[in-house]
Amino acid sequence: MSAASPIPAAVKSVETRLFIGGEFVPAAEGGLIPVYNPHDNSLLAKVAEATPVDIDRAVAAARAAFPAWKRTTAAERGRLLLKVADAIEADAEYLSELETLDTGHPIRDTKGLDVPRTAAAFRYFGGIADKVRGTVNPVDNGFLNYVTREPVGVVGAIVPWNFPLLFTSWKMGPALAAGNTVVLKQAELTPLTTLRIARLMAEVGIPPGVVNIVPGYGHSAGQYLAEHKGINKISFTGSTVTGRKVVAASAGNLKRVQLELGGKGANIVFDDAPLDAAVAGAAFAIFHNQGQACIAGSRLLLQESIADAFLEKFLGLAWSIRVGNPLDPQTEMGPLTSPGHRDRVLSYIGIAKEQGSAVLLGGGPPNDPALQAGCYVMPTVVTAQPGDRVCQEEVFGPFVSVTRFRDEAEVIDIANATEYGLGGGLWTRDLQRGHRVASAINTGMVWVNSYKRVNPGSPFGGVGQSGYGREMGFEAMHEYTDAKSVWINVDAQTPPFYKR
Repeated sequence: MSAASPIPAAVKSVETRLFIGGEFVPAAEGGLIPVYNPHDNSLLAKVAEATPVDIDRAVAAARAAFPAWKRTTAAERGRLLLKVADAIEADAEYLSELETLDTGHPIRDTKGLDVPRTAAAFRYFGGIADKVRGTVNPVDNGFLNYVTREPVGVVGAIVPWNFPLLFTSWKMGPALAAGNTVVLKQAELTPLTTLRIARLMAEVGIPPGVVNIVPGYGHSAGQYLAEHKGINKISFTGSTVTGRKVVAASAGNLKRVQLELGGKGANIVFDDAPLDAAVAGAAFAIFHNQGQACIAGSRLLLQESIADAFLEKFLGLAWSIRVGNPLDPQTEMGPLTSPGHRDRVLSYIGIAKEQGSAVLLGGGPPNDPALQAGCYVMPTVVTAQPGDRVCQEEVFGPFVSVTRFRDEAEVIDIANATEYGLGGGLWTRDLQRGHRVASAINTGMVWVNSYKRVNPGSPFGGVGQSGYGREMGFEAMHEYTDAKSVWINVDAQTPPFYKR
């Protein structure tokens, strides 16, 4: 790793301590996590490393804060979340630059997508905090039965490195709106913007202990958080392999678990598709954020009659993508987030070749000497068969496999021939086909004539090995609450079988 480059101005003022009980504090054991700029692998900062003793402190602070936060009116919790959204928008320039430096997301994306979507999520959940309703149920004569939604308690949230800012809002927004307190562990690779959010939350008046931020390594801090008996629910976003470990770790106190895991999205282009829109949509589906997205359209399925025409346009567009320094407003694709992940993505190019794939585009790092020190991989397109490893395993990079199909029945079988079930899409002018295929694809989300559309009001999540539970939408409020059934004997009569 190189530490020769000057530290950017945006990082000099960043907070690097843990946030526990409303204060920034050093790690108990004094450990530090180096954080690097993926553009050139220069050192950005050293952040306090949370260990189990720090997790204990954070959980204790969250448990102490929970009773008062639960009693806080839903309208007041919502008002504070709306203030968080306003603070994020006011801090947008700083947050955008910091997220770009930390993750490699192009500045055009952090400014245009990541920060606005983060503010929008907090604003959405601030708006619905006081709109979660209970129910009254028809039961036996002489009784009133009503159901309330109660916060689960202390939520442990584990946020991945690909969209750290956005996922912070997706987890904290509904958890806080519902009346829970939170201990959040962000990925050790990308902790900076979440710590900035902690400062903004303190400044707008989120009470001490309601939010606690503890950056640390997954094998220590993350594992301990998932095991902790003081945590009532764990919400995890990350790989399916790690998700299984989280489930096992949660069994000690049978805490609730919510998982948003891997994906292997099928992006289907039928012969009647709007071709130019499908080409642009397919490029966004896989190359946005360097393909580091669980919902990426990483399997491109083309109907035979239009495959050649589509590929001519698609390869031309992919070749033209501007790869470079993510701080340059003209850059369309930046580096992957770490050297280890870059090497993993590159290894799949060798795997594809071994299984008979042809590399149609890319297949390695850029030739530009200015980018050689960074974690860059060029947009890569390969041919593949449905059973190949690159069609079954999540590559999580700017890497798309192309498979041809004959008809609707065949492509539905291909689309469903993985263990994942997060997202998928299709392109067609036939409305009936759109509904029919959307219903047949076994995923939690389907896009028709678009891809990777998300909104705070729409539930996000998958089935199968892609996890369970839903982020966002009104469904998320139920994920962070328990149903409490209350029976009232309105006649105050003794049950007949006990009468004397």
